[in-house]
Amino acid sequence: MESVLPDVLRGRVAWIFGDDFDVDLIVGVENIKYYDPDKLRAVCMKAFDPEFVDRVQPGDVVVGGRNFGYGHPHYPPLVALRNLGISAVLAESFSPGFWRGETYNGMPLVAVPGIATAVRRFDAVEVDWRRAVVRLPDGTELTGNPPSERVVKVLESGGSLNLLLREHGRRRTPAEG
Repeated sequence: MESVLPDVLRGRVAWIFGDDFDVDLIVGVENIKYYDPDKLRAVCMKAFDPEFVDRVQPGDVVVGGRNFGYGHPHYPPLVALRNLGISAVLAESFSPGFWRGETYNGMPLVAVPGIATAVRRFDAVEVDWRRAVVRLPDGTELTGNPPSERVVKVLESGGSLNLLLREHGRRRTPAEG
């Protein structure tokens, strides 16, 4: 099976969130029912940095503290970040509901102890998501727990729906996205 995700992701730290961060705040609670990419882009991170949308680059990552994704695991906040080119979320740990939902949507989530204090905004990082290793600008490597074999297959496929369709011999049509 050919992976839609490179083994090593290279980008910058676009933002660092603290502990127990509720991802709904990325787009604002009032916008969590929207899925329109233009609407989500217009509101993404406005409460934190009005210029975030203009500063983020494809391949960048976001970093969080402990229990990242706390709260109700709504999908529009990460839809907005994916549409901006965010390639992964690195955090000390993840809220279980958030981890499950976003992993199965194909977003690499890498739990790496010490990541929130080891990086600064706009640091360049390399993320070997299969090994759960993050290389920092000074050459330091931080290591977390690698994903299970099943999670690797999900991420390689670009999400659980794509994997299930591959496993059961059906391809998505262009109309299905």
